Amino acid sequence: MSDDDITHPPDAFWQAVEQFNQGAFYECHDTLEAIWMVATAAEKPFYQGILQIAVAFYHLGNHNWHGAAILTGEGIRRLEPFEPAYNGIDVTDFLDRASLWLDALQALGPDHIQPLASTLGGQLPTGDSSFDWQTLPQLKIQLL
Repeated sequence: MSDDDITHPPDAFWQAVEQFNQGAFYECHDTLEAIWMVATAAEKPFYQGILQIAVAFYHLGNHNWHGAAILTGEGIRRLEPFEPAYNGIDVTDFLDRASLWLDALQALGPDHIQPLASTLGGQLPTGDSSFDWQTLPQLKIQLL
């Protein structure tokens, strides 16, 4: 699917992107849910994919490893058909970033959810760890 196949997203979509990029994941979920409910069948997976990743990181912030891992994977899967770009979003970049976070979730497991969650606020964990925290990219949606 490409940008040629789309209608222009509603203004609320740009609000959702801003909410996501500011780490307001629950608010992003609410905004995208309203858009998703009235979207065309072709566009629903796009909005749902971003929504699921937003909810995943809301779960991460609440130390819910299972919810974070499952929804990140589901969101990635839904967004893959929209690569490389859709609705003015660099989908490939977003999926690359989300995939690195999913890899970290899977590598660290539920026992290390707290230090991983702390990185959402820009804090790198201290102490002895075999995980390279510097490899985690900033979690954001890149506009084209």
